[in-house]
Amino acid sequence: MLVLITYDVNTETPLGRKRLRQVAKLCMNYGQRVQNSVFECVLDAAQCREVQYKLGKVIDKDKDSLRFYYLGNNYKGKVLHIGTKKSFDVEGTLIV
Repeated sequence: MLVLITYDVNTETPLGRKRLRQVAKLCMNYGQRVQNSVFECVLDAAQCREVQYKLGKVIDKDKDSLRFYYLGNNYKGKVLHIGTKKSFDVEGTLIV
């Protein structure tokens, strides 16, 4: 299923900037960045629980915010992109 992960991390302190880098790095392991704090991730249920758990351990729940949007398996018709930053089909063929 396609899961959109969005986050807002308070970066007023050095610890906040460190959390921001950790959250972004973790998200990169699961999907592709489509905007600064937005990742599209094709995950199964176990991967989804895993990334939620890992991100929940990184953020400061009093200062930061995470959102998970579940677009399901039939997501291709639900996503409209206009503008720069073309994405690639994560379920398509990869030629190296």
